[in-house]
Amino acid sequence: MKLILATNNEHKIREMREILGDHFSEMVSLKEAGINHETIEDGKTFADNALKKAREITEITGLPALADDSGLCVLALDGMPGVFSARYASVTDENATDQANRDLLLKNMEGVTDRRAYFACAIALTMPDGKAYQTEGKFWGEITHEEKGENGFGYDSLFFVPEFNMTSAEMSPELKNSLSHRGEALRELEKML
Repeated sequence: MKLILATNNEHKIREMREILGDHFSEMVSLKEAGINHETIEDGKTFADNALKKAREITEITGLPALADDSGLCVLALDGMPGVFSARYASVTDENATDQANRDLLLKNMEGVTDRRAYFACAIALTMPDGKAYQTEGKFWGEITHEEKGENGFGYDSLFFVPEFNMTSAEMSPELKNSLSHRGEALRELEKML
């Protein structure tokens, strides 16, 4: 069965293929499928946004679609940046650069002692017959005071995992996938499949 991955993010595509690759005959990104579509992510939760993205792509293609929405939730910031993670530092509704988002997070965390945070991910798989499967995952850690590590993307270089004494940007892709919010949600979906 062919599956459309409702993203063009290379990091997400790689992780989705690594975990779910055995369950589908072909997994293609929006770009690879020749689809130029941008979903307006106006949901109040990650699950709302993931389901909306997947449903729109299934409607466009008539094929199963897999979408995720994920972000960083900082307890001391009342869960922010949350669903606004990609556009946290933006003055418009457009996404900001990863660096601008990290800089703003560090600024907003100045003097904050409670640095607990988690990455959250909601996954939605929609089928042409209208069925939808949804899962969620969390990855707990703390916000560092400075960036560390070259791997990963987004907020990874600020996300410290105490059990491993490193940021998620210092982890190998294999280790990060085994622990990450997206990996957890994808493995839950794999069980459903």
